[in-house]
Amino acid sequence: MKTTILIADDQPDVIEALALLLANDETEIVHAGSPAEVIRQAGARTFDVMLIDMNYTRDTSSGREGLDLLEQLHAYDPTLPIVVMTAWASIQLAVEAMQKGARDFVQKPWDNARLRAIVRNQIELGRALRRSQRLESENSILRGDGATPLVAESPAMKRVLEIVQRVAPSDANVLLRGENGTGKGVLARALHAASHRAARAFISVNIGGLSDSLFESELFGHVKGAFTDARQDRMGRFELADGGTLFLDEIANIAPPQQAKLLRVIESGEFERVGSSQTRRADVRLISATNAPLEQDVQAGRFRQDLLFRLNTVEITLPPLRERREDIPPLASQFLARFAKRYRKDVTGFHAAALQAMFAHPWSGNVRELEHAVERAVLMSSTSQIMRADLALPAPPEGSIEEMSIEQVETLLIRKALARFDGNVSRAAELLGLSRSALYRRMQRYSL
Repeated sequence: MKTTILIADDQPDVIEALALLLANDETEIVHAGSPAEVIRQAGARTFDVMLIDMNYTRDTSSGREGLDLLEQLHAYDPTLPIVVMTAWASIQLAVEAMQKGARDFVQKPWDNARLRAIVRNQIELGRALRRSQRLESENSILRGDGATPLVAESPAMKRVLEIVQRVAPSDANVLLRGENGTGKGVLARALHAASHRAARAFISVNIGGLSDSLFESELFGHVKGAFTDARQDRMGRFELADGGTLFLDEIANIAPPQQAKLLRVIESGEFERVGSSQTRRADVRLISATNAPLEQDVQAGRFRQDLLFRLNTVEITLPPLRERREDIPPLASQFLARFAKRYRKDVTGFHAAALQAMFAHPWSGNVRELEHAVERAVLMSSTSQIMRADLALPAPPEGSIEEMSIEQVETLLIRKALARFDGNVSRAAELLGLSRSALYRRMQRYSL
């Protein structure tokens, strides 16, 4: 495996000496003479280790520039091994550098053998950490870890998870479809977490929230002076996601004039910041999401067919919550645990009537609506269990079958049959034209 080392110092002779010390056939050395160049290089590729000076042009001995640079690098990639160097060593500066993310500290002039050992150890430790985090991310999909877990108890979601496990390790672009609130953003993060890009950035942008005037600046960045409010250079979402994943939500809302610009970046990986003629490149895996019928938009001339082909190398459709009701209890339990902790409420579970109400509800807003309902219930609850009234869900309709879902109709008919025969399952099953076991399965599904 080729080793990449970045050496940052404002003195060329220091960079040359370190490069001679560390270079070999299996190592590539990259130079940087300023904090800005370090940040640019960090956004352009992955490094096994960085050696950065603590003092540049702002002053000569405080180390403040190096500390600021450390903060930026650590926020960008917490797994990146960074060794700091300075001729103005102090215990206080070393401690502060470690607190801001440095892995080790070297005083100039350095001891060659010690420096080689530090670099070698940090490369090995950094690679081990990234492998561990990648494996943990992959396993977390199956365990349902995270603030908003990917729950897959239902057959419909198990099929989705099987596709995720097959597709995630590749670099194929993925188009996620599904109604609002089905969890497309959660699935996008799951795909990223199980990919070889998991150690790099996951950048999300809501295309529907971008005006035409902001589109290029947000996605491709701009240079200082490119327009009235461009007071400094700014990286776009493609640069920020370089080496990682870029999630384009509400992709159907991209305006026709902007579609050609997005297509060019997808095809070539090249773009220019607004106000600049310098062509940049970004290695990005694209995940897009929509609830719109893009094929109809293509036929109507609102969406480019070639862009659709580029976006949906693989297509995954998330089922609505009404088609995955087996996932309601585990989803509700996860939300309950999160909100009980957030609001410091001693709420540990759901009353049977509350569960029944959740099963019967149509959930037109899908998982997002369930999340909001549980959050409200936690706030309103005055006992250790969520009661039906806490959820504030409307009662299942007793009339107008035309306005009811299939699940609501089945629930209503089963209740009426059981009530007619005082809970006798065999007679109720006979009336409904079902076997006893089939009725029991439905009763279990609807928590009756």
